[in-house]
Amino acid sequence: MHIPTLLTALTLLPFSLSIPLISRRQSPCFVIGSTPLPGETSQIANALASTVTCDASVRPLQNIPDTISGGVRFSSINFEDSDLLPLDFALTTFTTPSPPSSASLTLFTNRLNTYLAQEAAVRSIGGNLAIKAPKFFLAFQVARIKTSQGIAITDPGQTVEHLLGKVLKNAGRVSQVTKDEVTRLAGDL
Repeated sequence: MHIPTLLTALTLLPFSLSIPLISRRQSPCFVIGSTPLPGETSQIANALASTVTCDASVRPLQNIPDTISGGVRFSSINFEDSDLLPLDFALTTFTTPSPPSSASLTLFTNRLNTYLAQEAAVRSIGGNLAIKAPKFFLAFQVARIKTSQGIAITDPGQTVEHLLGKVLKNAGRVSQVTKDEVTRLAGDL
C-alpha cells in the first residue's frame, strides 16, 4: 500500500521542484527571439526584467511587444514613427534645458529603459539595429543630466565622453551639423 503512494510522490517530486526553477529561468517579457544575446545586453535585459513591462497588443518595432518603464511607452517615443534619421529624431525629441541639471532624470531613465529593452528584443530576433543611435543618445543625455546634477558616474562606459563616442560612432549618415550639435551638448553640463 505504501509503495504506490511513495512511487506517486517520487514521480511528482521533480515537477513540484522544477516550478520555481522554471520561473527563475524565464526571459524578460521583451526577449521574444531565440538568438543569443551578447553578454552586456543579456545583463541589461535581466536587470530590466523587473522594471520594464510589455504590452503585446501593441507592436511598434519589428513585431516586438511595446515596452513600458515608469509609464513611458516605447511606442510613444519610437524613432521609426518619424521621417527623420534615428539620431536626428533623438536630438529633436530628447532635448534637455541648458544646463541639463533641471531635466527629469527619472523621465530620461524611463525613456532609456524602453529603448534598452527594445534593443535586447531586436537582438533576440536578429533584427535591424538602427535603434542603437537613439539608444546611445538617450544614455548620453542621462549621463549629461547626472553630471550636471553632480551625481557621480562610476562606470567608465556611462560617462558623457564615452557615450559621445558611441553616439557619433552609431550616428549613421546624419549631417555634420547633427554631429557638431551632439558634440556641443557634451560640453553643456
